[in-house]
This record gives sequence, C-alpha cells and structure tokens, in this order.
Amino acid sequence: MAEFSYEDLLPIGADETPYRLLTTEGVRAVDGPGGRTFLEVDPEALRLLTETAMHDVAHYLRPAHLQQLRTILDDPEASNNDKFVALDLLKNANIAAGGVLPMCQDTGTAIVMGKRGQHVLTAGTDEQAVSEGVYDAYTRLNLRYSQMAPITTWEEKNTGSNLPAQVELYADTTPGHEAQYKFLFMAKGGGSANKSYLYQETKAILNEDAMMRFLDEKLRSLGTAACPPYHLAIVIGGTSAEFALKTAKYASAKYLDSLPTSGSITAHGFRDTELEEKVLELTRQFGIGAQFGGKYFCHDVRVVRLPRHGASLPVAIAVSCSADRQCLGKITAEGVFIEQLETDPARFLPDAGAVDLGEHEDDAIGVSSTSRNVVVKVDLNQPMDDILSELSRHPVKTRLSLTGPLVVARDIAHAKIKERLDAGEQMPQYLKDHPVYYAGPAKTPEGMPSGSFGPTTAGRMDSYVDQFQAAGGSKVMLAKGNRSKQVTDACGTHGGFYLGSIGGPAARLAQDCIKHVEVLEYEELGMEAVWKIDVEDFPAFIVVDDKGNDFFAEVSKPMAFTISKRPGLE
Repeated sequence: MAEFSYEDLLPIGADETPYRLLTTEGVRAVDGPGGRTFLEVDPEALRLLTETAMHDVAHYLRPAHLQQLRTILDDPEASNNDKFVALDLLKNANIAAGGVLPMCQDTGTAIVMGKRGQHVLTAGTDEQAVSEGVYDAYTRLNLRYSQMAPITTWEEKNTGSNLPAQVELYADTTPGHEAQYKFLFMAKGGGSANKSYLYQETKAILNEDAMMRFLDEKLRSLGTAACPPYHLAIVIGGTSAEFALKTAKYASAKYLDSLPTSGSITAHGFRDTELEEKVLELTRQFGIGAQFGGKYFCHDVRVVRLPRHGASLPVAIAVSCSADRQCLGKITAEGVFIEQLETDPARFLPDAGAVDLGEHEDDAIGVSSTSRNVVVKVDLNQPMDDILSELSRHPVKTRLSLTGPLVVARDIAHAKIKERLDAGEQMPQYLKDHPVYYAGPAKTPEGMPSGSFGPTTAGRMDSYVDQFQAAGGSKVMLAKGNRSKQVTDACGTHGGFYLGSIGGPAARLAQDCIKHVEVLEYEELGMEAVWKIDVEDFPAFIVVDDKGNDFFAEVSKPMAFTISKRPGLE
C-alpha cells in the first residue's frame, strides 16, 4: 500500500505577471486572533477590479500575443495570406487600443474565476459585486449584449446587460496565499467557446503515433470559424470530464504555463512541452494557416497531462482566438492590481509598405497554382447577376475588395425568413438584390457610423442556404469560417458563392470600411435585426464558388500517417 502524499492537481508556479496598481482604497490589513493578519476587501474594490478588467480585455492584448502576430510578418515561410491576416489583426489592435471600438464585435460572455485566501474578509456576496462590475462595463462601454435569458424552454430574450456573468470563486488554502484574492478574467466569444470539445477515448491512443493521428483529424475539424491563429490547448486525462474541459480553458488562457514539465507518482498535472512542439508542427502542415491558407493555424500549443480513472480517458481541446481576451487581477494589503496589458500596440506594426503581401505572386499553399493573390475589386452597386458573373471569373482563394451595399442578417433573422418561406411568402427582395453578411454589431459610438462589426460563424446558417438560394436569395454570402458540403452543393446547384471575411478585425472594419448602417427589418431584435450597411474596400476571399469548389475541403482531409511494418514481414 502506498504511503499518503498530497499535491495539488494543478501545481501552478510563481506568479511573474506584470501588474499595475488601480487603487489602494477599499482594502486594509487588520489584526486577528492568534497573531494572524486578515485582509478586509470592500465590495467596491471587487466591482472596480472587474469593471476595469472587462474594459481592458475588450481593448488591449498581451504583448506576447502581439509579438506573435509580428513574428508572422517577419517569417519568410509565412504565406502571403498569413501575413495579410496578421497585419490586419495588428491594425485592429491598434484601433481597439484607443478605447472606443472593442477589438471584436462579439464582446463575449464575462467569465471570472477567483481564488480567495483563508484570511480574506468580505461583506455581502462577492459574486454580486463582481457581477456589478461586469454590468457597469457592458452598459457604459461600446460592448455588445449577447446573453439570452430562457423565458420558457423554447423562448428566450436578451437580458440587455450581458448578465449573467459566469463567476466561480474558490477557497485558496495554499501557504503564503492567506491574505490575497487572485482572479482570472476572460471575455469568451461564441466562436471560440463553440470550439471546446470533449472526447471520451481509451488507452489505445496513449502512444505518440495514435495520439498524433487522433489530433490530426480532430484539430482540422476546428476550422477557422473561431478566428485563428489560435492559442491551442489539449488536455489528456482528467479525474472527470468537466475537469478536463475546465483545464483546457485555463490552459488556452496561459493560466497554467507554470505547471511542472514532468509527472510523478503524486499524480499532479504537467505540461508536455515536447509534444507541444510536435503538435504545433502538425498544425503548420495542415495548409489552413491564418484563415485562408498558410502555416499559422496556431500561434502556440499547450498540452497538459492529467491523472485519470483507469477506465476513462477524457481528451479536451479548447482554443483562445485572435481576440485573446484575458487578464489576471489580485487584491492584497498593498492595493487592487490588474495585469498590465499592452496599451501601445503600434510598436508592433511594421513601417508602412515594409510587408510584401505578394499581391502579384503565386501563393499556392493548399490550392492549385492557378490561384493568385491579385486583389479583385468588386462593385456591389451593380445588379446581382453582374456580381455573380464577376465572381465566377476567379478561382477560390482569390482576395477581393468589396464596395457597396450589404444586407446583414444572422441566426434569428434567418429563422424568421425561413418561417415566411415555409408559409408560402416570397423571399425578401433585399436578399435577392444584395450579398448577405452574417454579423451582429456592437454598440455604435457617438459620432461614428458603426460600432465594431466583424463577421460571425458562417456554419450556423448552413441549413438555410439551399432553400434561400432556391428562392433567389443569399446568392453571395459573407462570413467567417468553413462551411458544410451542403453549402458547396447548394452553390454549385444555384450558382452561388460563399466569401470568407477575416475573423477578428471588427474594430478596423468599423473604422475603415463601414460607411453607413441602417435597420431594414426586425428592429426589435437589436443586434440580431436585419441591417443594410455600405462598405468600402471591405476585404474578403472566395472560399466556395459556383462550380462546387471549396478551399477548405482539401485542407480538412487528415494526412496519411505511415505505419512501419514489423521486422520480418514482407
């Protein structure tokens, strides 16, 4: 029988985070019984810290993330499309850092995880004070309300405040942490949240060859809907399915970077840094790249190995997207502190004209040599038949610059229009006359034509495409991410196109490309209404064409791994 031993499941190392002081008010050290020192924390300190965190993660990124984007621009092996996306994301970060337009229109679910030391004293309900901070940030800033309250099992209504937040507070009994309150703040958009996966596997994949074959298939299925380049996290094992998933989420936020890098009989979790490098190289061979072909599907990879029940092997996968929104916070006797994010992202931008995007060179990663990076200007003011004729002249992966009107409609609007078609009504004329952009805006700042207004995940509208195109609408669709085969088939049958928009640069699109916004229908749906917008030089790529070609179809096929023969076999 083994002797008793204890170690944390996730033994995180020393905190090397750079912090900035918010305030010294609302916290104080007080003497307690037994010569112990306690930390009193007022609710206002929790509210202020949370509000500031939600502001900062909507507008600022970590310097390391920005450096990774710059690395793409400096890498001679990066595809021209990799560089185009990275440059746009850096420009977007620079605009968002102005504090007006958030970096992404999906300003996310507010997630707050706190660890409270044993000698921290608070009055009232901490979760309420944290939620008030979330409320204040989302109602005062140009952020979007995305939370839906279930009224009945089938009916929902937007809460109008982005509450509820997901607030999880834990007791921290680690020696030395008695008088501190530490936090991880996240704003998790629907796109990246939807790319969290749990697989219940067996010991059969606990060898490198089998694991790499498994990951080759599963990681390709992530697609681009969550706006790569990704920070990818993989967790192998777990004392429960939910613990594996939660660990993957924390790992994608770099919260577990200081874990040990080897295991022991005490059964703590650890990082497998060697496997991380192998998985990163695997993703670079996919050809998916930073959304439209290349090697930068992922910035980096974290692999965490956890203990498990002998009859259970959960494998969890999660990503943090190009809106890499998280930061740390802490409250100590010295004050209220928040992680110092980068407020001057312009220092990561190259000099004007310094990046060669090869707009007249062949860029054939993942497609035939006939596809080139020539930027094709498309006038959306012309009749739909002329727009379709122009698009039909170019192969998939062609980069476009769109100017003219777009109709904006997403999930709820599509469902309502489908109800009308099913009832025998006609397709709305606006969907016949104009391309449809799957998107939903954040609030519009005063004096600007638009709030942050980037694309949403195209796949959620896949089931509508054949019916809509058959009725004469949705002949040209614009969104982010890959589509199902039913969309490719519909476009081949009805002569339609799916254009991919860069996922991530919602602030840049609002500032530079969207010139006018008006509501066409369903105004009561808020950001889910049908809008008409006028755009100028709006970037896009042909992903699915009218001939049945789909750029993502080829790069989504798993590689054929070579399995060596046993010695002595012919």
